[in-house]
Formats: sequence, C-alpha cells, structure tokens
Amino acid sequence: MDGVPCLRVPRCHAQQFRECLQLKGALDRSLCMLKDSDATVLLPVVPSCLPQFDLRSFQTMVASDGACELVWSQSPLQLKTDRGRTRSNKLETILQELLESHGERWTEELKEDLPRSFQRHEDLVLLGDSCFSKPLWKKMDRNLWSAVAKGLKAKRLAKISRISNNGFRSPVVTMLLGEHSWVNHVDNGIKYQFDVTKCMFSPGNVTEKLRLAGFDCRGETVVDLYAGIGYFTLPYLVHAKASHVHACEWNPDSVEALQRNLKANRVSDRCTIHLGDNRQLKLSDIADRVNLGLIPSSEDGWPVACRLLKRATGGILHIHQNVTSPLPNITSIPAINDAAQRISGRKADREVWQFWADDTANRITSLLRDITGAPWKTNIQHIEHVKSYAPRVHHVVLDLECRPFGIMS
Repeated sequence: MDGVPCLRVPRCHAQQFRECLQLKGALDRSLCMLKDSDATVLLPVVPSCLPQFDLRSFQTMVASDGACELVWSQSPLQLKTDRGRTRSNKLETILQELLESHGERWTEELKEDLPRSFQRHEDLVLLGDSCFSKPLWKKMDRNLWSAVAKGLKAKRLAKISRISNNGFRSPVVTMLLGEHSWVNHVDNGIKYQFDVTKCMFSPGNVTEKLRLAGFDCRGETVVDLYAGIGYFTLPYLVHAKASHVHACEWNPDSVEALQRNLKANRVSDRCTIHLGDNRQLKLSDIADRVNLGLIPSSEDGWPVACRLLKRATGGILHIHQNVTSPLPNITSIPAINDAAQRISGRKADREVWQFWADDTANRITSLLRDITGAPWKTNIQHIEHVKSYAPRVHHVVLDLECRPFGIMS
C-alpha cells in the first residue's frame, strides 16, 4: 500500500502504545507521531515489522479499553531531525532578538552553547549542564530564561549539574524559572509525581517496567529492595496485581514521592514502605519475588534477597547489573562488513551476559545454602537487555528462579 504504516491509537493512551511499539522494535523512531484527530494520533511503524504485526498483543500490553488499528497515512510525517531543527531555529531566533535588544551581537560560539538535548516533564524543561555557559548569557539576567522557555514551549526551567555523592544519587538541580519543582509523569497508565530537584527519574527503564507489568503476580508477596519513587513497585501493584509489595528505600525525598504515587494510583493499601538501609531490614521468609533494581550492581542486596525468599517454596529474584563486554581483539578478526561485525558483537555481548548470569546463579545458590542451612537449586529463566550506556556497558536483568532442593521441577 502507498503511504506510511501507522498505528492509530487514542490520544490519551498514545504514550503507552508508543512504548509498546518501541519495546517490540516496531516503532519508526525516525518519524514523529501525527495528530490524526482530536481523539487519536498516528504512531509510525517500521515497514519490515508488518508481516509479524499483532494488534491484539498491543491491546493486551497497554491494559486499556482504547481501540487501535493499523492504517496507512497519506499525510507526510515529519522527520524528527526536521522537528528538532525547527525547534532549534525558533530558540535561536528568539535569543538573537534578545541579544540585539541588549546591544549584543549573535556569534557562532553562542550558537554552539545552546542545548542539544533536554528532558521535558509536563511544562518543565530540564537542561543539561553544558549549555548557556558563556559569560555573555549572564548579562541577560532573568530575561534569558523567559526567552528560553518561550523557545522551548515551556513554563518552567531547571538545570542539572551533576549527581550528588550523598549515597542517595540525588540530582543537583537548580530551578531557573518557575515557582515549584514537582512534576507529573505517566508511564503505561501509571502516574508518577516527583520533585526534579530531589529525585531522579529513569525514563530508560521503560522497557523493563513494561515487561514486569505483564507478569502475573496475583497472590504473591513482592519485595522491591530499591524502590525509589516507585519505578517498579507501582507496575507490580497496578498491572501485575501483586497481593502486597514491601518497598524499601533509604532516601526520604524518594519516599515522599513514593507515598504520593501510591495514593495517586490507589494502591496504598497493598504496599508497606520501609525507610532506611535495606541491609538492616528485619523481614525474612516472606517473599515470592524480590526485585533488585539497583545499578551498576545490586550485589550488596543479594544476602538480603536470599533471606527474604520463602523457605518452604522459594521464589524468583530479578537481579539488575551493568555488565561490561571486553574489547574485541580486532587484529585477530579478518576483514568483514559492518553488518557482520554488529552480529558478531551482539553474539559476544550475549556470551558475556550468560557468563555473568551463570556465575551469579552459582553464587546465589551458595548464599541460600549458607543462610538457610539447606540445599537449593537455581534456574536461569531469562536474561533481559534493558539498555546500553556505552558500546560495551549494558544494563541487564537476570530472572533467577530459586527453590529448595526437591521443589523445582
């Protein structure tokens, strides 16, 4: 058919459908979504994915009653590079006018000092630390931030400089424009509220949140050892339908946000918050499932997680880790094309992940034996690649089934 293949979805559920498309590798990320009507939007689909496209699976993953259908758009969809260029040009024009009104001249050096990327949370835009560093910008005073907000279609502005080393990984954020710093974010129908000056938000974890939202945890007790503002706690409660979640978090600011989020999603009655170091947690023998969502490593929580598993039946550990692949020895590899190199690289990465998973399973087996005084068996159910931070650093999750000896089939 002529046109661009798109998934037409309800506007109110567009973000959830977009995340599902991205999870399945079917979202054409080079194109912008298009408003189709007041009630629907079009999400561009990668043409090569059409033969395996399953509408029903998307409907199930989003967990909403919003209908979706595959259509071919005859309207031109804007390239993301074009949209970014348009936004950049608008901001540049506004700032040129501001400088000229102050008797200053626009230069290429100032253009290079504009933001290349940023985070948007509702009407608040969070800028990185590398932009607007030239001394001339300070002469513009507060007029600068009003102009930037106008160019980026924002009402509030903030700037993040670094992550603090206070043990809480709190962001060092300065509000530039606006009266408050609380924002709302929605992922797969779950409402998150947090203060950008006190809490981190991890949009890159969306695929893992969607994956665990598909778990069936009815009748289960889950412990989330690194709950934060509820990144994983809330999907377990809202979508996976866990009977109860024990959420452990030692950052008081994150706990404040978590309490708000539990209330906003109406699941407070099925969650107990434990404020403090989870290594001092007094609970044991209660969990069917333990989530260890800390990177670069959750290893300090492994003994706690083993102690939490039910002694009689065991359970599943979801262990997060940043796994680093070694540099390839390119001198020993014959000349091959780029595609073959990528395939070879992915295979090498998976081998490293498997090695880490095997070693982790063996260490968890030993921990369980030492803690309980009885033999246990472990089984690697799945290894999930969440995201990559660099060509050789990968965030992966190990789903490890742990059962007392004689229980596992």
